[in-house]
Amino acid sequence: MTGGNGGCRERDTERETQRERERERERERERDREREREREIVRGEVERERDRQTERGRDSERDRQRGRERERERERERERERERERGREREREEGEKREKEKIINTCRSIDKPDSAIRERERERERERERERERERERERDAQTSKGK
Repeated sequence: MTGGNGGCRERDTERETQRERERERERERERDREREREREIVRGEVERERDRQTERGRDSERDRQRGRERERERERERERERERERGREREREEGEKREKEKIINTCRSIDKPDSAIRERERERERERERERERERERERDAQTSKGK
């Protein structure tokens, strides 16, 4: 193999390296966000404990129950946000994977136009299947939201 495909591989390697760096930065940002969430939880627990100490005699059981319910709801919302973030990350990685596949397929298609056509058809079918899966996931999320 001389010439033709080397440039594609080199660009593909550069892109992959760049993507890997971006993924690492995103993972670091996610770790930072997770640490911040944990700090918020600890701060909230400390504040709640301090509040319990000062309000113990004046607070009614009903008020405490409402506070616990609000806290549970906030925690459920934080968990939903974490789940949405994981979904966005998964989708982004799938997009990168598809882009990489397209680059590789383009490089292959230079020498094999018939197989490139078949590959594009397979890629379209995979994309349709991914879209159907995303739609099913949205429906599941909608059902889950209604159930709560």
